[in-house]
Amino acid sequence: MKMLFPHVAETKGVIVRVSVSYLPEQSEPGRGRWFWAYHVRIENEGAQGVQLLTRHWIITDGRGNRHSVEGEGVIGEQPLIAPGGSFDYVSGCPLATPSGAMQGTYHMVGADGAGFDVDIPKFALLAPAVGA
Repeated sequence: MKMLFPHVAETKGVIVRVSVSYLPEQSEPGRGRWFWAYHVRIENEGAQGVQLLTRHWIITDGRGNRHSVEGEGVIGEQPLIAPGGSFDYVSGCPLATPSGAMQGTYHMVGADGAGFDVDIPKFALLAPAVGA
């Protein structure tokens, strides 16, 4: 699992795993646009079901500019994740620099009604060097 999802964070029995891929076919370095896809797997190893309600991403570009993105759910869903279950999704991130990083939190609510934040591990966005 470590090779598939090298970035991992755990909060209260909820494990967030992330892998990231640079997409050269969607990037236009000559126009100052680089694009990555990231695959997130959220695993519930807790004793109760959880629901992902909102997301908060902090995206930092190669110049150190930080951009905050908040919204309901992920990819238009607010998934319920049963104990022992998981939820996967893929999304993307464009940047105006060939490198950067992302990290954040998901706000979840447990079956008991208690809300809590789950860490999304920080991961680098790195375009391959030109000519490499």
